[in-house]
Amino acid sequence: MDINEIILEIENYISSIPGIKNGYKPILQLSPKAKLLIIGQAPGRRAQESGIPWNDRSGDTLRSWLNLSREDFYNKDKIAIMPIGFYYTGVDKHGGDNPPDINCAKLWHQSLIDQMPNIELTLLIGSYAQNYYLKRRIKNTMSDTIQAWKDYLPEFLVLPHPSWRNNAWIKKNKWFNEELLPEANKIVGKVLPQEEKFIINL
Repeated sequence: MDINEIILEIENYISSIPGIKNGYKPILQLSPKAKLLIIGQAPGRRAQESGIPWNDRSGDTLRSWLNLSREDFYNKDKIAIMPIGFYYTGVDKHGGDNPPDINCAKLWHQSLIDQMPNIELTLLIGSYAQNYYLKRRIKNTMSDTIQAWKDYLPEFLVLPHPSWRNNAWIKKNKWFNEELLPEANKIVGKVLPQEEKFIINL
């Protein structure tokens, strides 16, 4: 199957899930030409409603971290986006997002990755993506995993989820802004040709 056939299969799966809003589509950005793959947890409500991945404040933060313009970020021939769960799963009784549907990753991630032979680097954003892909290589805490980011290169680059909920953690762990993000920019810059990167003069 090619990418379009796989997506049709995913759409049929989502439409069969009880309690999921009718008409929900998988929020994916895929191309055989993509060089960078971003794997997060699941689209939020705004992303689901707009049909655009990372189309919210978390996405703005992520693009800032990676020094990427929206134009480059949403160019599927440069960057593929494939979360652990492909659709918005709603909120729990506390008002937080429900966990992503991990069946999406189990059933289709490898098939989709097989369709993208040019991927040079995969960003694992947040604990769901890191737990799924790092497995026994995961550290005891998210903080330990992020701090050990060099251990997972060159295949993976690990980052916390760019949610406001992690602002306190980022403020406490100054090495994240001072050490990891500058190196992350260099690494992403090697994957995406320099003329295709959006550089911000600081």
